[in-house]
Amino acid sequence: VQLQASGGGLVQAGGSLRLSCAASGRTFSSYNMGWFRQAPGKEREFVATSGSGGRRTYADSVKGRFTISRDNAKNTVYLQMNSLKPEDTANYYCAADEFGGPLYQSPVKYNYWGQGTLITVSS
Repeated sequence: VQLQASGGGLVQAGGSLRLSCAASGRTFSSYNMGWFRQAPGKEREFVATSGSGGRRTYADSVKGRFTISRDNAKNTVYLQMNSLKPEDTANYYCAADEFGGPLYQSPVKYNYWGQGTLITVSS
């Protein structure tokens, strides 16, 4: 499975961005797809994840501001980010758990990763 993330950039606080992550693989619909982020000097942290059947989970820090969605016909997962804050500044990574099952927040449960895309939120 190969993952290609896009959509990062510079945005002012309060603004919005949408990240996309295109995946290879013929069974994308069965994957759990996650978004993680890593700020300089910090550990990689969970942002959101999406599984089959419309299951979604969010980190408390983004709940109500970010929305994860997926288009299985396009093998793509999205992260719509609204009301961005300077503390959202980080490299954002998409990840795939090809085994599906429970929605995990730990990055070790995801076995495929895309390259990071940088989001910078200015105050």
